[in-house]
Amino acid sequence: MSTLIPFLLENFTLSFLILGLIASAISLLRQQSPITASTVVEALFSYFLLFSIGFSFFYNFVMHSFFGETAARFIGWEQSPFQFEVGTASLGYAVVGFLAFRGSFGLRLAAVVGPALFLLRAAGGHAYQMMMTQNYASGNAGVIFYTDIFIPMISFVLLWLQRRFTLESNRQDSSSALRDRADL
Repeated sequence: MSTLIPFLLENFTLSFLILGLIASAISLLRQQSPITASTVVEALFSYFLLFSIGFSFFYNFVMHSFFGETAARFIGWEQSPFQFEVGTASLGYAVVGFLAFRGSFGLRLAAVVGPALFLLRAAGGHAYQMMMTQNYASGNAGVIFYTDIFIPMISFVLLWLQRRFTLESNRQDSSSALRDRADL
């Protein structure tokens, strides 16, 4: 337990991704109506937004804004006033992630694009630090580096799947409505 808790806190992006998957599974198990591909995507995407965007970026906000020395040491950097700016940006992403949990497709698009660009650029920065300064601190070259790449990929796949199933559902509703009118 003494190694598990630090691992979970240091690798918070992975921890929140796993918590989101668990919450999705619980949501689907508690569902009364039949489970369809669309409901699976909705559960995965909504809890991904809540945990991997909302809670994860809120945690990042807290760490960079209030525990800047610890966060900097974890990344292998010196403390900097820019950490508060990173924390503030993370707070903005967190709020949009919380709002998108049950939000519209447009809000979910916004909740994905900003953080995805931030994380992909952070991954580029981590790769640069590894190559140019040999910075292999766990906050630069560990799980964080990989989730900076995979979280955006997952978010865009979930966004695409939700859009696909929403369009299919709309087409089916339109076809059904046309048939109903034709029966009149």
